[in-house]
Amino acid sequence: MPIIFAFIAGLLMSVGIAYSHMIDPNKVLGFLTLNTNWDPSLILVMAAALAVYSCGYWLFIGKGKPVFAQSFSLPTKTTLDKPLLIGALLFGAGWGLAGYCPGPALAALSSGSHGTLAFIIAMITGWFISRKLAI
Repeated sequence: MPIIFAFIAGLLMSVGIAYSHMIDPNKVLGFLTLNTNWDPSLILVMAAALAVYSCGYWLFIGKGKPVFAQSFSLPTKTTLDKPLLIGALLFGAGWGLAGYCPGPALAALSSGSHGTLAFIIAMITGWFISRKLAI
């Protein structure tokens, strides 16, 4: 049963990302580029996501445990360190250069774009390299 709910959640996220055009790198780059052609429409997408997450968090965090798990998996780390800063820098650079972050890139694979496929391959390669380096 948990796998079915995970699939439904992933499908819902993919549909939302596609509907909001976050799988279009030009739309994302239009939001990230602060010039005369700036496109602020993705602020609404981010605000809606934050509102839904915040409501869900405050509604369910007070419960003893999730429905399909023994406990909530919450981060325990509260400090900034080298791996976090390097990862954030690389993530931001990749997002700004390509117009994709991992979720929308995976959702955009269905477009058949060679650029999207190249981004996914680079992302997976970077993941493997980071595991080997263990910064």
